[in-house]
Amino acid sequence: MSFKTAAVQMCSGVDPARNVETMVSLVREAASEGAVYIQTPEMTGAIQRDRTGLRSVLKEEAGDLVVREAARLAGELGVYLHVGSTPIALPDGKVANRGFLFGPDGKKICDYDKIHMFDVDLDNGESWRESAVYRPGATARMVDLPFGKLGFAICYDVRFPELFRQQAVAGAEIMSVPAAFTRQTGEAHWEILLRARAIENGLFVIAAAQAGQHEDGRETFGHSMIVDPWGKVLAKAGPAGEAVLIAEIDVAAVSGARARIPNLKNARDFVLDQVVPAGKGGVAA
Repeated sequence: MSFKTAAVQMCSGVDPARNVETMVSLVREAASEGAVYIQTPEMTGAIQRDRTGLRSVLKEEAGDLVVREAARLAGELGVYLHVGSTPIALPDGKVANRGFLFGPDGKKICDYDKIHMFDVDLDNGESWRESAVYRPGATARMVDLPFGKLGFAICYDVRFPELFRQQAVAGAEIMSVPAAFTRQTGEAHWEILLRARAIENGLFVIAAAQAGQHEDGRETFGHSMIVDPWGKVLAKAGPAGEAVLIAEIDVAAVSGARARIPNLKNARDFVLDQVVPAGKGGVAA
């Protein structure tokens, strides 16, 4: 089955209201071009490095502006609207990096909390500790939509191939990877990782990204992308600024790619045997 999809690229700031205005405008543009599944980036509602500033704009899900407006917009436009993620206040004082999928009736189909926390020290001096603010998710999620089976990941999750493999084995035909990749890591790995996840699992990857210089001082890599199961880049945005990527997806290409390279079927269980040579604390056999 073929359908038209869109990846919305943004440069979210610290004010959720302004970010929602941008989201609404770009989603309308995508829908006007015929997209029936529209994905926005990670942290659509706010990119705010200062923890106090972030907490000052946080709401629980029931009162969140992004959630409310996305639900209304999906129903108005009759599309599947996937908010890549937005920060949601949790009762325990932590924050969820939570994605939402709304159906054409405006109702929430499901949500997904980012599982893997970006706790890293980069060699350019950047240091990130997502786990200091965010509570990691513990549940992978996949949903069966009329045009295909959609799996969920967010940003740093893309570096954990087992998350993609389990969903592919379970039948996922499309993986979503909304992101806010740093410029340094994006230049090195963004496209390589997206294409690798598509190729090794024989599925489409849709990755809406944050892009450019943000109000809080950080810089994100951009280059939102849609990749087919053979690793071909169907659409790609630039390094900065807002954009709407559109691509026609034929889900039949998934079974075709998996038939040509049947690695999901050919996978075998194995045991890892670690040998310690004599002279390294071991005994010669």
